[in-house]
Amino acid sequence: MDIAAHVEILHASYLHWTGRALIEPRADAADAPTLLDQAPFAVVSHGTQDDPIFNYANRRALELFEMSWAEFTRLPSRLSAEPLNREERSRLLERVTRNGYVDDYIGVRISKSGKRFLICDATVWNLLDSSGKPYGQAALIANWKILA
Repeated sequence: MDIAAHVEILHASYLHWTGRALIEPRADAADAPTLLDQAPFAVVSHGTQDDPIFNYANRRALELFEMSWAEFTRLPSRLSAEPLNREERSRLLERVTRNGYVDDYIGVRISKSGKRFLICDATVWNLLDSSGKPYGQAALIANWKILA
């Protein structure tokens, strides 16, 4: 995967749906992957497979999920939620598919070590390629709380 092209899709799609910039709008395209990787918030994305696999996570997301890039990008995104929360996650993704994005998502996720964390007011949005075709979905997680 070309990370720079993927980050451009993340940014352009976020701007399309929310009207807000994901990264500094005046940033040079060559700097965008580094800026997003070093952001203080977590960003993840998955593709359009029937059982979508994560295809991107910035540094904050990898820390939150306690995984390496190689581990995370092999993980079906449904497995980021505990079994009891997967139905709720499925409803969220259907709502995003219908509306383009949501910016009020609250849910529990689980890290590799089993640590549970509550994400609050996450933005989840549809990704569109340069021709406007579905490319996947992404999430920006700016607020979270580690649960006991």
